[in-house]
Amino acid sequence: MNRDLHNYRESYEKGELLLETTAQDPMVQFASWFKEVEDAGGVQEPNAMTVATLGTDGFVKSRIVLLKEYDQEGFVFYTNYNSEKGVSISHHNQVGISFFWPNLERQVIIKGIISKVTTDRSDTYFNARPKSSQLGALVSDQSTVIKDRSVLEEKMVSLKAKYEHKAVPRPSHWGGYIVKPVSIEFWQGRPSRLHDRIQYRLENNKWIKERLAP
Repeated sequence: MNRDLHNYRESYEKGELLLETTAQDPMVQFASWFKEVEDAGGVQEPNAMTVATLGTDGFVKSRIVLLKEYDQEGFVFYTNYNSEKGVSISHHNQVGISFFWPNLERQVIIKGIISKVTTDRSDTYFNARPKSSQLGALVSDQSTVIKDRSVLEEKMVSLKAKYEHKAVPRPSHWGGYIVKPVSIEFWQGRPSRLHDRIQYRLENNKWIKERLAP
């Protein structure tokens, strides 16, 4: 099977990104862009991000997760620590995360060091989730092989009955990670593929800001 996709072309003309008008702090710049994407609309989950990890098999693997918090320290998401990504992270704590916001023709590309958040932080988020999502964390042994979907559905029925009148405890293998950035690139699509790329890189605990060729 062969498909020619050469005619999939867009002229990116929705904005520009200048070195002199970007914030000195990349997290301030990220917050500004995130709000602009939210306000512009057209993206169902602007907090959806790609997380790329290096697996124990030597392959890089990417998947979409949801950003749940960000602050000056970094970017936080929650998952099963025993999942394939969790095992990869336990062996190699350097990861990539990225956002793609087509409504404003933007990307943010981040390299960082990942670690678990505190148990208190994981508890706070877990306890704020809908009960069905809490039970889902108990049901799924993420990334393991199962016979069919009925394995999950039957376990969910059982757990719903068990926890019908009581709180669902956060499993110890489920919690948050924080990615502390060492570089953040802001990419703005421009006409003729002459895209704007402003990169911040951490050097001696200070952010260095520079323009990259597209």
